[in-house]
Amino acid sequence: MTTIPSLVDVAWLTEHLTDPQILIVDTRWYLMNPPQGAIEYAESHIRGAIHLSIDKDLSADPFDGPGRHPLPSPDSVCTTFSAAGIDPSVHVVVYDSAGGSIATRLWWMLRYYGHTAVSILDGGWQAWQAASGATASGIENRQSRTFVGSPDSSLVVDADVVESVRLEADVALIDARAHERYTGEVEPLGPRAGHIPGAISLPFAGNLTPAGTFKSLAELRERYVAAGIPAANHIICYCGSGVTATHDIFALHLIGRHARLYQGSWSDWASTEHRPIHTGDQP
Repeated sequence: MTTIPSLVDVAWLTEHLTDPQILIVDTRWYLMNPPQGAIEYAESHIRGAIHLSIDKDLSADPFDGPGRHPLPSPDSVCTTFSAAGIDPSVHVVVYDSAGGSIATRLWWMLRYYGHTAVSILDGGWQAWQAASGATASGIENRQSRTFVGSPDSSLVVDADVVESVRLEADVALIDARAHERYTGEVEPLGPRAGHIPGAISLPFAGNLTPAGTFKSLAELRERYVAAGIPAANHIICYCGSGVTATHDIFALHLIGRHARLYQGSWSDWASTEHRPIHTGDQP
């Protein structure tokens, strides 16, 4: 049985571009201008790619569940993935224009539902453009298939679990947001600024090279070792609303570590007044 690579490069995708069992998904999306990703996709995208939106396809309505981007219901997920043309035989390759920080939401969701045949395109849209990869415009669709899967509850935690374990010695709580959001200097969307007490600041951007590709496995291991992560038997990642935290989960996956997602993340934690918060550099 062929091993599915978690990370593929432009050369790999170019070689497999016409494989009918490969589904390319464009997940471009921007926090401060959500519709822009779909507009950019319609203008130009990797040939054969479909587009799935964080807001419309990969999340339920804001706070219809924990946080600003709660996970959709299982029925909704199966309907979306079936319409996208995903069944157990399909290998999904996901890209974005943000170093993989949006694409990893779909990577994580598919694995959450038991579909492990999914990869991230290293360097995303920028790397494809730089290599003059084949592109198309307009809206593309794939023939629908039957997606079968059920969520693995062991991969997510809620606020109560975070509250109960966040200060335990064998737990690492990772904040994937930009450091200025962690310290509380900036908070563009949440009702309160700061971070969950006990959390370590490891912005997802630290997983990337200046070119926007993932650092080597050795560099990623060094990053998480320096943060003390290997000493922890249990890792929980969060961000603003459960999207970019999956980037840290993906990076940890690349180096053989397992992490869970606090799906509501800061948008859930900060909206509940009795939850404690810290500001500044210290956990």
